[in-house]
Amino acid sequence: MAEQGEDSKIAILAALGANAGIMVAKFIGAFITGSSSMLAEAVHSVADTGNEALLLVGRNAADHPPDKLHQFGYGRNRYFYSFVVALVLFLMGCVFAINEAIHKIRHPEEIESPWVAIGILGVSMLLEGGSLLTARKQSVPLKGKNSWWHFIRNTRNPELPVVLLEDAGAVIGLLFALAGVSLSVITGNGVWDGVGTLLIGTLLGVNAVILIIETKSLLIGEGATSKDDAAIRAALLADPRIERVIRLQSQYLGPQDLLINAKVAVHSGLDITEVSAAIDAADERIHAAVASACTIYLEPDVFRPELVHDPAKKPT
Repeated sequence: MAEQGEDSKIAILAALGANAGIMVAKFIGAFITGSSSMLAEAVHSVADTGNEALLLVGRNAADHPPDKLHQFGYGRNRYFYSFVVALVLFLMGCVFAINEAIHKIRHPEEIESPWVAIGILGVSMLLEGGSLLTARKQSVPLKGKNSWWHFIRNTRNPELPVVLLEDAGAVIGLLFALAGVSLSVITGNGVWDGVGTLLIGTLLGVNAVILIIETKSLLIGEGATSKDDAAIRAALLADPRIERVIRLQSQYLGPQDLLINAKVAVHSGLDITEVSAAIDAADERIHAAVASACTIYLEPDVFRPELVHDPAKKPT
């Protein structure tokens, strides 16, 4: 699991380096050309650069050891800072770009030195594309055979989906900016530059909403994936001394920290020593089956139907 953490850090650092350089170039281009698409992309890069820095801050904060106040540690800092990143992307990227687009469409202006803008956008696409390929490469081991959409929706690692969506959005946004600038030059109508800016703002808004929804769910607390849930149950029932799982609850305290709480029915003929041995063995099997399992509470009991936990049933 430590390797997974390094994977996301590599992706963040690659995105941070690319966005910082691109940000400077875009602001210079926006100043020279007066293009609103270029300005929107420059602000987009400011948001992206700040976001990568926030993700690194969240990772460092999550490494703080448990203390009396936070006895399960600070792992959820990574979820919190990823949620902040989604809000920044929405406010700084989407809202600014749409506001700038409305102004540009209502009051179109001629683009000066368009080849400067096109050149900067072309180089930016190469850098952003490199950053996207790095994030994609680091995500493949976690993604497995699932689709990218499934990975973004179900991964408990908050940084990689953020970087993937940011980089993919940046590449598509650059295409919109390039189209807006090119059409403005070809037609002599600056409205197209505003249209390109509007498309960039809409794209950023869609990405931000997806990230807000996903990181909010992680921040509130998500349980084990269906694959890990099945692995936990199989590990518990691998010993004939454990007859059934009465209740199983889990929650991620951080991307690599899964809290597991289970009540299991043990064979009625066991004495206290045998019950203890069965529980200890089950604990070891769970750790072996699910690498992210960090804290496990197992409660032995005898099976009674009224003890079966039904998450859909409201408490009386």
